[in-house]
Amino acid sequence: MFGDIEGAGFEVLNERFERCFVGHVAVERLWTGGLEGPAWFAAGRYLLFSDIPNDRIMRYDDTSGTVSVFRSPSNNANGNTVDFQGRLVTCEHRARRVDRTEHDGSISVIADRFEGRRLNSPNDVVVRSDGTVWFSDPPYGIATDYEGDRAEQEIEGCHVYRADPATGEVTRVVSTMAKPNGLAFSPDETILYVGDTGVTHQKDGPRHIRKFAVEGNNLRELGVFTTCTAGLFDGFRVDTTGRVWAGAGDGVHCFDPDGTLIGKIRIPETVANLTFGGPKRNRLFITARQSLYAAFVVANAAGRG
Repeated sequence: MFGDIEGAGFEVLNERFERCFVGHVAVERLWTGGLEGPAWFAAGRYLLFSDIPNDRIMRYDDTSGTVSVFRSPSNNANGNTVDFQGRLVTCEHRARRVDRTEHDGSISVIADRFEGRRLNSPNDVVVRSDGTVWFSDPPYGIATDYEGDRAEQEIEGCHVYRADPATGEVTRVVSTMAKPNGLAFSPDETILYVGDTGVTHQKDGPRHIRKFAVEGNNLRELGVFTTCTAGLFDGFRVDTTGRVWAGAGDGVHCFDPDGTLIGKIRIPETVANLTFGGPKRNRLFITARQSLYAAFVVANAAGRG
């Protein structure tokens, strides 16, 4: 174990993980506050992340180390990402929608309904290189007033959707999961990984990541990629080699593309989400229950933040 923060550091479970970090690198704690959904903006060298219960999106400036409020209120924003034009794409619990912040600061709605019914509470989102937006829609934002407004589901079940901003079409692509949560594409976009946190509402429910083959605009089930051994997998990202870095109850779990757990970045809080940032996209920003952490790794981001 390495690191200066008590309970934090790199844990090697397989020798392959030794290639993923430099031994003297430490885990840093950058800020303390409730947060999720980090997204890196390379042009401005800043990170945006959501403080869901306090109804705001925060901004970490990598050039000064300062944190400020980017947007408040935020409609209890949760997951964020950046599209290929450098625009913020956000899942909003209270508004029950996915939207995009344009370059002039205006907001465009990407998806708020499916077949005429309101979405549950979009949770996490990724953008494919063709511009389509893929997002999960569990009910966490409408289950209580803590992360949104308590409300009844209008759509039966919880699903994964594909939205085409060019046409406004919203298509359901996964309907076999209990509580779909985090998602990420493989580097070549032939695989979509989707987390299922169904154990939050169902004893012995799923706490795993599943793989789907991307075939055009549709998905084909490939089975379970891995099951979480410490809490739940919330958000995760994929590096250029295809390794999956996933937030869990004891930190960040790193998996080789074959599903082998090769190591962990121990964090002394439950980890919600993470993303790669920095000028070389090799700095892992980690949003935990109460704090924002960062660690340099020998890996680079695949796709967008």
